[in-house]
Amino acid sequence: MLSDGTKLGAFIIPTGVGASIGGYAGDASFYAQKISEKCKLIVNPNVVNAACFSGINKNMFYVEGYSLDEFFRGKCNLLPSLNSKIGVVFDKSISQNVLNVHINTINAVKTVYGIDVIGYEITDEPVGVSFYIDESEASTGNVGNLQTIKFASEKLLNKGAEAIAIVCLFNDEESEDYANGIGADPVGGVEAIISHYISKELKVPCAHSPAFENITISTDIVDSRCSAEYITPTFLPCILIGLSQAPKLSNTEGINVKDLDFLVMPHNSLGGIPVFEMQKLGKPVYAIKENQTVLDVTSDKLGVNCTVLNTYQELVDMM
Repeated sequence: MLSDGTKLGAFIIPTGVGASIGGYAGDASFYAQKISEKCKLIVNPNVVNAACFSGINKNMFYVEGYSLDEFFRGKCNLLPSLNSKIGVVFDKSISQNVLNVHINTINAVKTVYGIDVIGYEITDEPVGVSFYIDESEASTGNVGNLQTIKFASEKLLNKGAEAIAIVCLFNDEESEDYANGIGADPVGGVEAIISHYISKELKVPCAHSPAFENITISTDIVDSRCSAEYITPTFLPCILIGLSQAPKLSNTEGINVKDLDFLVMPHNSLGGIPVFEMQKLGKPVYAIKENQTVLDVTSDKLGVNCTVLNTYQELVDMM
């Protein structure tokens, strides 16, 4: 519970594991918003990012995965911040036409939402991103040059940025399974590699948005859970909106994991640091059965104490 008596929860959906709710484009936002009506809520970008839309609201704290783990370990606090100054890093591989679309996007988001984007930097070298689905059916990939993202980010921090948005070029491979609502988001895993690295190295809020050379809008009817990604040439708006109210990371001030009242996770992806740290603290973990992933890590298999609920609505009703 926070110092003012408000309850605090965490609503996490791991990235790249094919979560049936929240594994696509903002499709967990509805439930996150319902829960955030009852309390303050920490969410990872995967919960609310939806391309040109965002499910974030002012009762939520937008926190990237590596920083979340550090928070749950008690190694960093979250200092609430509204309208953080954002710097944007662009991969040198992005063509001028695609870059222009993203610059127009930045200007539109600044105009409509009043978000403070202080500027952008282009990496000195191509980043070199590849992505694929591994044998476990989870999303992963490789990044050839993480250092060049770090150098560009440091330039922006020196200019006054408090959060970093990263846009790297991805190849234009289509995933029919994902479009049909089957399996993991193919780019989610490698996006997490990029954001985890920058969060670890620079200790600032960050998030990643992919850029594609094919910026035409699809006319195919796709699964409603990923439809937000098929009606826009850029996914940058959601991370700018989220980062604008991402809490700063602090060693001394702000919200500590001991202030947390509960954690909500998909019921078969419980193997992460947040669950184990909540167990140590004796705090409740709610495992939601309707949210299935490609993993098979349940409370029974781990021997951890969780409250298993059938649906997110059950949790909302209980609150």
